[in-house]
Amino acid sequence: MFAEYTLTDKLEKRCIDLLLQLGLAQTSEVTSVQPLTGGVASDIARVDLDSRSLCVKFALPKLKVAEDWHAPVHRNAAEYAWLECAATIAPECAVKLYGQVPALHGFAMEYVAGDDVYLWKSALLQHAPDHGEAASVADVLGRIHAHSTRPNFERHCFHNRDDFKALRIDPYLLFSASRHPTLDTILTELAQMLYTSEQVLVHGDVSPKNILFRPTGPLILDAECATMGDASFDPAFCLNHILLKAVHLPHSRTHLLESVSAFWQAYAKHICWESEEVLQARICRLLPALMLARVDGKSPVEYLNDQEQQFVRQIAIDLLLNPVTTLDALVSYITSAMENKTHVSN
Repeated sequence: MFAEYTLTDKLEKRCIDLLLQLGLAQTSEVTSVQPLTGGVASDIARVDLDSRSLCVKFALPKLKVAEDWHAPVHRNAAEYAWLECAATIAPECAVKLYGQVPALHGFAMEYVAGDDVYLWKSALLQHAPDHGEAASVADVLGRIHAHSTRPNFERHCFHNRDDFKALRIDPYLLFSASRHPTLDTILTELAQMLYTSEQVLVHGDVSPKNILFRPTGPLILDAECATMGDASFDPAFCLNHILLKAVHLPHSRTHLLESVSAFWQAYAKHICWESEEVLQARICRLLPALMLARVDGKSPVEYLNDQEQQFVRQIAIDLLLNPVTTLDALVSYITSAMENKTHVSN
């Protein structure tokens, strides 16, 4: 049995300690602890027990990237609170939670697996047919944002602007500004906008790598950046990943670009805190800054080659200097740039 071995691995010890403190299992019931890959901000493991499997997650003080990037580990509590909130608002699209231990900066939740479960990022990179994933994610996101603007919404768990600054504003916008001095004023203004706003409950990492799909709908995970913040961030962050994959995946480009409109239509019907036009214009200002951040920030996406990175860099700079106010216009600009790039290369 697993419990008979000397537990020298720190992650294994932490997992078992957490399960013991939560009363979820005894040491003798643990048969294996398997680290899970894919993230840079946390240690995550699948813990197999005699009768079931759980997922255990701990926040890391230093993220696993090439650049020097630190963040407070108490963000784990904000993530758990976001997941609890999502379970209340969209229970069909929520993961089961089994408890948290603040002293360990960790929590346990349902381990989601099965033949009918897939990771959205994997499906996109494998050119899987579109099943309306973007609109499904946008609908859940819009429901959560709208719910968080209600007068009786409990905001006290989500006053985390300094954590958000450490995890998103500094490594994405301000680090990019340090590499592009001519954009410093624009990026600094966007950073200040994100830091001061407390409009809605922001997830902060609505990326296909953090979204599982099962028959009941999307499961949005990894809410370590959760804070009350600007409503533009989550839509811009998710749409950024869709656009980057449209650059990288020519065979899926058409439906990826079309999904931008589907995302916005599904999300926009929930907007009740400001005008759709004002929010859409703000998303269009922020989106190219996030595109630039994923090639020149502290956490560049891993799948873009040098040529694709340069293309993204150039269109991002162009859109920051010459902003548009609608997503249709933004997609049209990027589509034209792609077509011109193809003609030149041919």
